[in-house]
Amino acid sequence: MNNIYIDVLITVNIFIDYFLLMLTKKIIGSNIKYFRVIIGSIVGGLFSLTALLPVLPFGLNILTDLAVAMLIIFITFGKCKIKTYIKRVLIFFALSFSFGGLMIFIYLAFKPKGMGIYNDVIYFDISPVLLIILTLVCYYILLLIKKLTKSVYKSDIHNIEIKINDKCYIFNAKLDTGCNVKEPFSGKSVIVAEKEVFNDFVPDKTKVRLIPFTSLGGGGILQGFCADNIIIDGKEADNSVYIGICENIFKDDIKAIIPSELINN
Repeated sequence: MNNIYIDVLITVNIFIDYFLLMLTKKIIGSNIKYFRVIIGSIVGGLFSLTALLPVLPFGLNILTDLAVAMLIIFITFGKCKIKTYIKRVLIFFALSFSFGGLMIFIYLAFKPKGMGIYNDVIYFDISPVLLIILTLVCYYILLLIKKLTKSVYKSDIHNIEIKINDKCYIFNAKLDTGCNVKEPFSGKSVIVAEKEVFNDFVPDKTKVRLIPFTSLGGGGILQGFCADNIIIDGKEADNSVYIGICENIFKDDIKAIIPSELINN
């Protein structure tokens, strides 16, 4: 290919990085806002300009790709523990590598007109419709691979929407079949969540219930309260379910757990 158009190069890679970041978000169960995904995609698109550089030596191109992935993940998902950060980077890098492999296969097998790969950067001088179709196909292939390999997150991640005092808090919770935390007087189920999930919310002390819990790391007391409205995976749940607030119990991207009876009902 003789000509590379910078606007097309950047746009194509913003589009690709957006889908890869969304897939990463889905795999790790993160609940970041979409504007952060868009910003990360734009940064990835700008780094696609490395395609205009001389061909990098083997090995150096991989290190460059890894460094870019580290920056994109930091911008998109923000600060976290180093172990969590490394896992996020590796997941995104593996997805990017798999996507690149699929595109190389398509390039070698079908020789589509207007397609090129430079310094591991994919370039399409094709119609927007074909670009969208091709990227969606690769996205769903990667999604299928994720399901077939039975990711550690599987389908155990559930979307929780809680409304309290005209405020709405949305987060992901991991299904825990071993969670048997109950409000001691009513026997109602408890969704356990980190304090950071609720940002600036301060429960009314007159309505707070003290809920004892035990875990592999020990035990303690949760501050529990009932929400005005609870929606689990888009379906309204029993509002008598309690929300138990904890601090620094969960690791990685999961900041809450939900007992299985709330999902099975």
